[in-house]
Amino acid sequence: MLPGELERGVCVIGTGFIGPVHVEALRRAGLFVRGVLGSSAARSNAAAAQLRVPMAYQSLEEVLADPLVFAVHVTTPNRHHFSAVEQLLAAGKHVMCEKPLAMNSTETAKLVELATKADVAAGVAYNVRYYPLCVEAKTRIANGELGLIAHLHGSYVQDWLLKPTDFNWRVTAEEGGPLRAVADIGTHWLDLVQYITGQKVEAVQGMLKTIHPVRRRPAGPVETFSGKIATKTSEANSALIDVAVDTEDCGSVMLKFSGGAIGSLWVSQATAGRKNCIRFEIGGTGGAVAWNSETPNELWLGARDKANEVLLKDPALLSSRASSLCSYPGGHNEGYPDTFKQLFADFYGAIRNGTYKTAPAFPTFADGHWELKICDAILKSHQRQGWETISS
Repeated sequence: MLPGELERGVCVIGTGFIGPVHVEALRRAGLFVRGVLGSSAARSNAAAAQLRVPMAYQSLEEVLADPLVFAVHVTTPNRHHFSAVEQLLAAGKHVMCEKPLAMNSTETAKLVELATKADVAAGVAYNVRYYPLCVEAKTRIANGELGLIAHLHGSYVQDWLLKPTDFNWRVTAEEGGPLRAVADIGTHWLDLVQYITGQKVEAVQGMLKTIHPVRRRPAGPVETFSGKIATKTSEANSALIDVAVDTEDCGSVMLKFSGGAIGSLWVSQATAGRKNCIRFEIGGTGGAVAWNSETPNELWLGARDKANEVLLKDPALLSSRASSLCSYPGGHNEGYPDTFKQLFADFYGAIRNGTYKTAPAFPTFADGHWELKICDAILKSHQRQGWETISS
């Protein structure tokens, strides 16, 4: 018997790029990872061995029936989210789901309803909120330091789907949903700026573009961000199949916010040289603030009547909430893996304290549902070439 095999813990469903990220962050947040579930028995067994977890689950039913699994992280392809989460909620398991929460807002509305009725915590992995300097920006805006927020803009750009031979399950609507770049990475930016400003997106006008209407699909899948085909033989790698692509590679969205601000978002998974770059600039009547995930430990503070400043991440210089998300002193950088650790610490802290219903600080299913409502509106706006209002 392996150490910890009889302990209550967390199961992670999905063993691709993001599943192991969750496993590592859960451990750093002090949680016991009881096991993993992959898309096949072979993948479950391989991931359990590689990640050194006791259990290699063979089916979702096995996870549901295990009384020692009290929480489950869903990191599978999007089309599996709704069914898995629905069953997990019914089984009374706490759920942390990767974004987007489901394929469309009809599914997410149902999940919000089920999560409201169930006595469980239900969160969505919008980890970008947990960069300390993003929280610092939120605090300064809430304190009125930037005055009235008038405008904001930004982008989320990558290059891993630049070439026509780049292929992943996300590029087909059947697997990922009718929107790809916007839903996969754009929702991170949309969630972030709404969280920071306290203003909801209430209307959108979108323009989307598919750069490669046909992609060359390899005989084996391409792991996310791997840059290589995940097959065992060169013969399999050489077999390429033409696949029609029905999702966007990039797009631009104009935005109207509930507090009167206006803004714009540029999103792309085909911008050469940008591996994973999130940027925002928020302007108010009293100042401006900007942040870039490629330099996540710097916050630019813009001023009219004095010199601009660059605030370096230092818990001694930050607000109490931002400081609480720093694990290291000034001059010791924190980044992408740390945001998941802090998100999970928040999520499981709320479970321990019993505040996951009354005062959740983590991104909830309601947040995930709102992002899908924005996505639905962006797609409709693109199709009819006009503004779309998002109903509350």
